[in-house]
Amino acid sequence: MPRHLVTLRWALLFGATTVAWACTDAPTIPTAPTAPTAADAPASESVEQWDELVTTRWNKRTTDLLQRYGAPSNGQAWASRMLTYLSLAQYRAALMATAPEAHASVDAAVARASVDVLSNFYVNFHPALVATFEEELRTDGNRQNLAHEDVAAGDAIGREAALSVRALMAADQYGIALLPEVSTTEGAWYTHSAVVRSLYGVTPFFLHPADLMFTGEPPAIGSHALHDAAAEVYAIINVSPELRAQQVAIALKWNKVSPFGPFTAGEWNRIGVELIEGHRFTEAEASRILAYANVAAFDAQIICFTTKFYWWIPRPWQVDSRIQPLLAFTTPNHPSYPSAHSCISGAFTAVLSHAFPSDRDMLQATLEEAGMSRIYAGIHYLFDVEAGREVGAYAAAKALAGSLE
Repeated sequence: MPRHLVTLRWALLFGATTVAWACTDAPTIPTAPTAPTAADAPASESVEQWDELVTTRWNKRTTDLLQRYGAPSNGQAWASRMLTYLSLAQYRAALMATAPEAHASVDAAVARASVDVLSNFYVNFHPALVATFEEELRTDGNRQNLAHEDVAAGDAIGREAALSVRALMAADQYGIALLPEVSTTEGAWYTHSAVVRSLYGVTPFFLHPADLMFTGEPPAIGSHALHDAAAEVYAIINVSPELRAQQVAIALKWNKVSPFGPFTAGEWNRIGVELIEGHRFTEAEASRILAYANVAAFDAQIICFTTKFYWWIPRPWQVDSRIQPLLAFTTPNHPSYPSAHSCISGAFTAVLSHAFPSDRDMLQATLEEAGMSRIYAGIHYLFDVEAGREVGAYAAAKALAGSLE
């Protein structure tokens, strides 16, 4: 069952708080204002000595942690899942704290929600970090001028928002569903180690069962079309040493595993945060953008891995022995079609383009580069990347048409 039905009680609870956002279930993702000035900011969020949003501050801390410590297992999915629930808790906390009757510190609410969700993820992975989170929360509070705000009320709201999100986490079936048996079809994808499951079988936010096989049929295993697609990859990377060096640099740039980056989802969160910080958004607006972007990427991965374990398309080097994946590259241990990297990138590009229309060209160029990086690494076909982008855009459209309130 999609999670928008599970969260119906929150839609009712927040009924008074969401009037300012929308009159229906369909959200309006805020778009960047033109030439923002100091006069554009609400008085309660005017720039003083501390002008960084709590949402973006804790998001940056999270991506820094992912880059430094990686993940306990199932890295890309673990990172994406944590960022999804973090941003959702931040958004709910901001909504509750900005309700007319709340009279609570928005900063305190978002900070507490962030700390509680992160603590839940790290308590068994790096338990010492839990005390660090609490110390950072106290330090932030001391640096901010919150004397005129009800910090205690904000803290209570943050705890409530985190509890609601932790309830969703406990029921999302992460890591529970049995993987299908590896295909025995001659020429299908194969592995000699444990299969990476990602978000296969996890409960989506906005998808229905029919959405899980959204993509079209790829070239058949063993077909001339699949061999031609592999030959196309070889032709792309079989270039002059100078051009190949540029391709390798792009491939490594997007190989965002620790310590080289915070996984693909984390990198796109960094892009979103940079855009948010370049404009004058409120806490609720910023958390809304990140929540919808992360949820879209979350759902996109569910489609992606349902599709992967249906078609079992082999990787290019398993079809054409002339192709050698980059030695310094982390080779994903799951079938090729579609590209999970492009599913995530496509989802973020669609949501961020909706929020920042003036930055669409930059975002599209980034999407193109991210997708081609997997071709340059020798681990995906062009049709993998194209299908991944379509999956991401589809999941984003479902998210933007739904409601996280």
